[in-house]
Amino acid sequence: MPKQPTTVLPDSLPPIGVNRVQAAAFIGIGATLFDRLVQDGRMPDARIIEGRLVWDVSEVAAAFRAIPHRSEHLPDPAVNPWD
Repeated sequence: MPKQPTTVLPDSLPPIGVNRVQAAAFIGIGATLFDRLVQDGRMPDARIIEGRLVWDVSEVAAAFRAIPHRSEHLPDPAVNPWD
């Protein structure tokens, strides 16, 4: 019996729309954290296609790149929150 392909698209044609779990995996996090990021606006909302939620890969990538780097979150040593 011939082996079924694991994907319909060739490697040279990546999808432009992905489901929630794939969108989360795309940026290296779990689906629950991804949901929180969508809720608070740090990740884009999905599009609805016939009742299915689909995220635009380029929008997810752009939102990810807009999240500050770790070094940008470090407190300013000159500012003492206890003063």
